[in-house]
Amino acid sequence: MNQSYLAQMSKFVLAATSVAIFSPIASAYATLGFSTTIAQISDNSTSQQLLADKKVERRSRTTIERQTITTESRSSSVSTKGKKTGFSLAIWEPSGNLSEVIARISVKSKGSKGYLKERFLGDYKYKIKQKAKFAKGLKASDRIVVRLYDVQNRFIGYSEFECLSANTTVNLILSAKPTEYQVVRTVYGVDADQNGTIDASTTTYDYFTQVSDQRVSFLSSSQTFQGSQFQVEGLSKIPGTSVYPVSFTQGEYALVRQSFVSVFSSDLAEALQATPGSLVQVIEVSDNSSYDISQMLMNYRQVGMSRALQVGFSDVSTDYWAKDFIAELASMEILEGFPDGTFRPDAPVTRAQFAAMLRKAFTKGKIRQAIAFKDVSTQYWAYNAISEVYQMGFLNAVIGKDFNPSQSLSRLDILVALARGLNYQSSGSTDTILSVYSDATTIRSEYRSLIAALTQRGIVVNYPNVKMLNVERVATRSEVSALLYQALSSTRQVANISSQYVVGQQQVAVEEQTETSTEGVKPRRHCNQGIGNGSEGCDPGNSRPHGGSNDEGGRTPGNK
Repeated sequence: MNQSYLAQMSKFVLAATSVAIFSPIASAYATLGFSTTIAQISDNSTSQQLLADKKVERRSRTTIERQTITTESRSSSVSTKGKKTGFSLAIWEPSGNLSEVIARISVKSKGSKGYLKERFLGDYKYKIKQKAKFAKGLKASDRIVVRLYDVQNRFIGYSEFECLSANTTVNLILSAKPTEYQVVRTVYGVDADQNGTIDASTTTYDYFTQVSDQRVSFLSSSQTFQGSQFQVEGLSKIPGTSVYPVSFTQGEYALVRQSFVSVFSSDLAEALQATPGSLVQVIEVSDNSSYDISQMLMNYRQVGMSRALQVGFSDVSTDYWAKDFIAELASMEILEGFPDGTFRPDAPVTRAQFAAMLRKAFTKGKIRQAIAFKDVSTQYWAYNAISEVYQMGFLNAVIGKDFNPSQSLSRLDILVALARGLNYQSSGSTDTILSVYSDATTIRSEYRSLIAALTQRGIVVNYPNVKMLNVERVATRSEVSALLYQALSSTRQVANISSQYVVGQQQVAVEEQTETSTEGVKPRRHCNQGIGNGSEGCDPGNSRPHGGSNDEGGRTPGNK
């Protein structure tokens, strides 16, 4: 392989993953009649990029024997380049009645049309005043849910906060008798310099949640109880009225002054309903521990997703080359399966179906005005998706004002759409970069720099021959799944998936070089899939969406 090409490839990073619709926990039970301060989210700081790896030992496809999560315990060498959403979480109990607490952490990712279903991120045993960092796989406006337990596994509190567009420091403060008085104070804000304190001249969000009969109230003030027990040295004084992000008080997904927020519901993930330690092992937090959320999402994929999601495909075997790409996109609700339980990995993908996938996968600004495609009516199932991804720059008109929604896409079509939509440009010699492909001469001149840009970022996936682009071949559902996932990985929204079919994966240097220490995660009992084995999950694009809507599912109505 050309050494110059390898030198170019070594400059780029394969990044890591992301989470799911708004779960039933996110409607709200709140007290009325108090004033509430609404604060806009700051957008002016930088967060650390943190890495974690995993070791998985499996005895069978359906029986989970053991899983080990490795975590980063030293953060000094981690890159802080760019704004990367993450948070540090500390837990306090000022009275000194508790020494340890278990934090069950989950995420409700912000999607294009609301919040995705809640996904489990692990159970973490904290010493009081201890802090841990969580990074990667998050974006601004994602919501983090924390359910708190004492070491006897008694539920003692609930909090929820919104991720900022940069590193965030979060403090949860418990009452003096949390098993009896399930109130939690949440204090958080931007921490650009990552010194553990909220930056001056930025907004501090400060509010209380109270649990009664397994329902949560997002309170408007602390007037109904003795707030002084929640005061922690170094944190701001308790405000007279709660300070919430705007999305907590306004809009469809507001939590304050709503009806009921249930701590537990029937469609929650298995791991979110289980007693801590009964299904997966509780992770012991050590000083300066750091955790890779995108990796945790993959590790807990089987037991960490909502029961409402279809998982498992009869035609995707455990050793299928694209199984991990398919499963992760399905877990993220970007792709779905067919009602008969199949994935149909060799089926083609139409332009309308790909538009639906892109709309779910990426949230980005619009770079051009919408146009009225002559062959896409406003009643067409993918009308909104087609309009939006056109405005984002992913897909163009075919001829004039025709979109050709039912036209199958070639591999070149998929690659060019991703490069244009993400605005990727190559650096260095295009011919040198493309020399890795034995059929590089088949790439038309106007597309060569785009394919080179994708190659540099580790997005190109070629099966069965990693050196063959096969640009004119019709793209299959499995190939589109792999390419779309790698595009998400290049934006650092999802975890890296190791595959021999990703071009240059073995040569791409990882910028964040960190050492890891091992933390245990032990699933305890039989489950219907293995954690992180990639053969499970719901399925992509050509599928009927949940809830009966034709839009966004990626499958033309009538395709059975």
